[in-house]
Amino acid sequence: MADGLRVLAVDDVPPALAELCRLLEDAPEVAAVSGAPDAVTALRMIQSEPFDAVFLDISMPGLDGLEMAGLLAKLSEPPVIVFVTAHEEHAVAAYGIGAIDYLLKPVRAERLSATLARVVKMAGGGGGAEPATRQTDAMAALPVEVGGRTRYVRRSEVQFVEAHGDYVRLHTPSGVHLVRIPISRMEEYWGGAGFVRAHRSYLVALSAVRELRSDSAGGLLAHTDLGDVPVSRRHARELREQLLSAAHRGELDSPGRGA
Repeated sequence: MADGLRVLAVDDVPPALAELCRLLEDAPEVAAVSGAPDAVTALRMIQSEPFDAVFLDISMPGLDGLEMAGLLAKLSEPPVIVFVTAHEEHAVAAYGIGAIDYLLKPVRAERLSATLARVVKMAGGGGGAEPATRQTDAMAALPVEVGGRTRYVRRSEVQFVEAHGDYVRLHTPSGVHLVRIPISRMEEYWGGAGFVRAHRSYLVALSAVRELRSDSAGGLLAHTDLGDVPVSRRHARELREQLLSAAHRGELDSPGRGA
């Protein structure tokens, strides 16, 4: 790091990889650039030589960028992660997994310069708690595509979250918004912000629950202003306890929840 950053770029599309490597090589902060055509090759390279930062494409066959980043996070001295993607909605998962930044394709030189300044700070040991701060801030407002525009849905607007394959539906007073992130990962991100698993396919905001009621078949439902959320037997006790605890803390019906 003393003489500049050692950077690894990973992308399965050769022209995109070549262009990213060229931009990195032209940057004054970078001393050496290596390229890898897939995540498996990249992992082998990281095992054999140290890198200060990895610029990682998200959408790759086999092991994708998010999965690779999860593996890198387990290293004793993980490199700084920057995601590169053509889809802005991936930013949610990118920040959530600990990346310090994400770049939209095609990457612009001035945007890359700003990112590299942050990489230098992190790789040089001056980053402190910045990744965690960015992660928390990013997950408090999620980008969603609405009519060709990007809208940011605040966590405090969401009353419950519904699984939909590799996506989740965010149920808010303004409508239902689709975000590409598994519900298990959503639970990791929002579990500390008042969201509780009610069912394998649902998370519910504690402050959105008006009452618990039984359905016609004897099952339990968490009633919210936007509809009923099914509560499985497995999660019923925990939900009741969490609601009771939140009530004792005066957190139910709080308009500033999770903001």
